Amino acid sequence: MSGTVTAVSSNGEYSFTKPNRDSITLLPGLGVEGDVHAGVTVKHRSRVAQDPTQPNLRQVHLIHEELFDEVLEEGFKVAPGELGENVTTRGIDLPALPTGTLLRIGDEAVVKITGLRNPCLQIDAFQDGLLKQVVGRDAAGNIVRKAGIMSIVTAGGVVRPGDRIRVDLPAEPHRPLERV
Repeated sequence: MSGTVTAVSSNGEYSFTKPNRDSITLLPGLGVEGDVHAGVTVKHRSRVAQDPTQPNLRQVHLIHEELFDEVLEEGFKVAPGELGENVTTRGIDLPALPTGTLLRIGDEAVVKITGLRNPCLQIDAFQDGLLKQVVGRDAAGNIVRKAGIMSIVTAGGVVRPGDRIRVDLPAEPHRPLERV
């Protein structure tokens, strides 16, 4: 299973969206060089308020570009970086991957998937009604989070649009992704 990086984004300041870049550098155990969410301990404001000593399981945020196609059908136009992701992909159903999956990006970088992004109300502040498009319920009434996945960096390297992504699944039994 493989896919492609379609965009990379980072921001050194807290803001909902992240500007696209020509490249980003992933740093082992930290995240995206120069990004406000990089660090050994949690950097997302809501998590810091709960416990600033928590390990940072949200170092790199990835979203599959197919989500943008899906929400466009409902009248919402979203471009790479606008939902705060660092890496936008195509060709891999990211939320369907199991916990612990390794994504080998480009020549050197490797991230380990830790869980699902828990979308917040900032998504509706960005575009009213968009939150309902990225969080829903399945036929059994279970919450379905589609706003991307979170990961930690296990091997550093430069990531650019056009880079190939190779998927290495963990040993079975696979654990489905949960909110982190």
